[in-house]
Parts: sequence; structure tokens; C-alpha cells
Amino acid sequence: MSQLHIYRDNQPEELLFESNEPNAIAEKLEAVGVHFEQWQTTAALAPNALDSEILHAYNNDIIRLKQFGGYQTVDVIALQKGNPNAASLREKFLFEHTHSEDEVRFFVAGQGLFCLHIQDKVFQVLCQQGDLISVPNNTPHWFDMGSDPEFTAIRLFNNTEGWVAKETGSNIATQFPLLD
Repeated sequence: MSQLHIYRDNQPEELLFESNEPNAIAEKLEAVGVHFEQWQTTAALAPNALDSEILHAYNNDIIRLKQFGGYQTVDVIALQKGNPNAASLREKFLFEHTHSEDEVRFFVAGQGLFCLHIQDKVFQVLCQQGDLISVPNNTPHWFDMGSDPEFTAIRLFNNTEGWVAKETGSNIATQFPLLD
């Protein structure tokens, strides 16, 4: 179930808001420029579906989003439980960073925790199957996939280089709860 927790950026122990209601999550995030929506597949997908099958199942939403945001490339990324590189992969995203383009992710399966540092607040968005989040370019954030991650996600990019992070130098990510 999708969840949103909002904290003051200097008081991680003080929860200001929480909800697992998709409309409330979308409304709170939209107020700070973050897009959140839920998609339904047009076809049943097997757990071991090929990337092409996944992209085909969500093609209408992908086309709509590409037109809306000017995204040029789309791919699928998957990580299975028990991956021997899980710890190093997790560490790769657990620092506050920004991107020169929107970070757009749709969760086909599994989950991930996006932590957005906007103004004087931290928005922790637990995205699960069916959730799409679009973090605007230059928004400080970090991502936690958990200690034994399992997810499949569709990624959309404005540039052909894909995911490029610029570290902010802040240690704020170490002060807030992780996925597990």
C-alpha cells in the first residue's frame, strides 16, 4: 500500500502528516511540484515477463507521459530478492542528490522509498506496485530499495545518458528512517 510521511527536515522524529490514501498522497505531493499517480495494466503480466511485454502492457500511459513530459527514452529495471550485490546497490542511492532531469519511476512490482527534501520538509513516499512518481529536476532526494530489494520499475528519461546524480553534500539522508 502506498504511503506518504512528511517530517520537518530538522526534526526526523516529528511526523507532520501521514496517509496511505492515493488521492491525499497525490494532492500533498502536487502542492510541492511532485507528480504521483497510479496506473492499471492493460494486460496480465507473468512474474517473469519480458521487458517488451511490460512496456506493451503500460504502453498507453507511457505514451501519454512521454508526450506530457518530453521523455525520450524508456526502459525497465528489475532486481530480484537475494541479489548478492544488494548492499552495494542500495548504498548507491542512499545519499541526498539531484538530477538535471526529472526522475520518473513506475513500479510494476515490488516497492521503493523515495525521500524528497523540499523546502524545510522531508516527504517519504513509499511507492509500490501500480505507483508512478515523477521527482522534478534539481529536487534534492534519496532512494531506499531496502536490505533485500525486489522490484521491477519502468524508467523514463529526458536524456539518453540515463540516471546521472549530483551529490548535494548533505548528510540528511542518514537522519531519517529507512525502508527496513
